[in-house]
Amino acid sequence: MPASFDEIEIGHVVSLGAAAVNPDALTAFIAAFAPGWDAERGAPDAFIFALWSKLDETASADWPQTKRLGIDALRWARNPPSGELLRGRMTIMGKDAVGESKGIVIAQHDLLDEAGRLVFSCLTRSVFAR
Repeated sequence: MPASFDEIEIGHVVSLGAAAVNPDALTAFIAAFAPGWDAERGAPDAFIFALWSKLDETASADWPQTKRLGIDALRWARNPPSGELLRGRMTIMGKDAVGESKGIVIAQHDLLDEAGRLVFSCLTRSVFAR
């Protein structure tokens, strides 16, 4: 991610890293949060959201982001099976300066499967420092 709000470019794509749908984590998640879900159907939507959240948090640890304003337009395209590797990416869709020291960044976040197919997508709005 660019070092400051002024250096963020619209269309810039940032890797959020990759993570596998861990079979043990999936089993534990289903038992705790989705009883009755059949793992043969793939990972439940909430598991995919949690995996994306972890990738996003890890990738953004050193960004000048000060606050997430919202997560909008959640979309799930498929439920990946246990063991599948998912790759995260963020694309900057827009930005707007707010005062002298901050700006709002609108970004699309995607999780893609091993074949590059969409698994999950959302739009976020975040405040970034200048």
